[in-house]
Amino acid sequence: MSAASPLPFPAPRDLATLPRTLAALRASDWRSRTVKEEVRENFLACLGSGGEFFPGIVGYDDTVIPEINIALIAGHDMLFLGEKGQAKSRLMRLLAGFLDDWIPYLDDPSIPLHDDPFHPITSAGRRLVAGRKETEVPIAWWPRAERYAERLAPGTKFADIIGEIDPAKLAGGTSMASEEALHLGLIPRMHRGIFAMNELPELDELVQVGMFNILEERDVQIRGYPVKFDIDVMLLFSANPSTYNRSGKVIPQLKDRIGAVIHTHYPRERALGIQMLEQEAGVDGGHSWPVLVPPFMKEIIEQITITARASKHIDQQSGVSARFSIANYRTMVASARHRAVRLGETPAVPRISDLGHIYASSLGKLELDLMGSHQLSERQVLDGIIADAIATVFNEYVEKHSVDAIAKVFAEGMKIEVGDAVPSADYSTIVADVPELWEKAFEVNAAKDPAVRASCIEFILAGLYATERISRIQSHGHTIYDTRGYR
Repeated sequence: MSAASPLPFPAPRDLATLPRTLAALRASDWRSRTVKEEVRENFLACLGSGGEFFPGIVGYDDTVIPEINIALIAGHDMLFLGEKGQAKSRLMRLLAGFLDDWIPYLDDPSIPLHDDPFHPITSAGRRLVAGRKETEVPIAWWPRAERYAERLAPGTKFADIIGEIDPAKLAGGTSMASEEALHLGLIPRMHRGIFAMNELPELDELVQVGMFNILEERDVQIRGYPVKFDIDVMLLFSANPSTYNRSGKVIPQLKDRIGAVIHTHYPRERALGIQMLEQEAGVDGGHSWPVLVPPFMKEIIEQITITARASKHIDQQSGVSARFSIANYRTMVASARHRAVRLGETPAVPRISDLGHIYASSLGKLELDLMGSHQLSERQVLDGIIADAIATVFNEYVEKHSVDAIAKVFAEGMKIEVGDAVPSADYSTIVADVPELWEKAFEVNAAKDPAVRASCIEFILAGLYATERISRIQSHGHTIYDTRGYR
């Protein structure tokens, strides 16, 4: 995303035309702004032009996005609070789109950060400007892409993001009380940029104190020495509610100085979840082995995630990430494509039996609630979740397309074997005896393609089983639906 810039300077491809000395910069229309002023003005320009603020973000238009917009206008540092897989990191990265394409800085190797040519904060920068004619003070340009940095809190030390005394410089005779003795961390180096800290509650308390000082005073103090930088930086944080709200994980002084808390959430409608997984899964339907995914299979994949988020067997404080849906969708499509290549079928159409492979992409992404799982294994919990999801979607389709007649045929002793490796053409024998009944069922996905009809048949069978109308036996990739002995 490229936020509209109010500056008169050329686009990045015309970088060579930008001012290269302090005198030329002063003669131009460029003006010095804080990073929050810059972001606010660029955001308002984008808002006024009707531009797209957060491309790729789904389901937040009426909830999260307005809160971010107001926080940007207010000039707040922000904390994105939500469970895993709720686009917190993506939102933080997208905020960098409201920075200018380029900003000027004093171009001298003695200056440890990107000093504002009009308002340098380092001693080296001030000496450079005071000691030369403005026509001799070199200017370089810092691109937007380099003005955003982020860090994962676990393992982060004070020296990593704040700084430390450099022993090599001390050995060379540099005074410990001078700026030149410092090795600056990430935050000072992001002066005039944006810095994001992921998983804030996992940050060491000593480092939190350093962050608190930056939020409060906008300066950096290292090891108590009287060396201060008036840092201009926009700070962003992310956290999971279960750890952020736990006593002692984040010092109260730091919480108090974060300007705005932005609460994220999972998609509130299944259709939005499907839109998200299709967008993020990156499945190439026009591949040399094309894939056609029936709507009910997409709905089942997303419903599995929705069901997991409501399951008493899953630790809901940990959450069930959107990556759970995305990984399962990719696995399902890969299974269908694998079958299509082996059997020479086209297009590849996912079936219920392809869900037998999503254990590989699901287990490990779910954390069991030890109190609610009653000693069930992850696989057993996932089996129950899949069955519930299929039943939910199936019942919705039953309201539109009656399948009671098919269940009655099973009651007379019909036995059907399906599987993820069974050719689509073989499914035609399933419907040969009572074709008029199955034609009614095929209304759930109107198509004459054998692979689509095979997928539809498996959906009906799995739905009948999930709603306890027929029985099922699974073994080595094959599934037999039957009614004998089932009551």
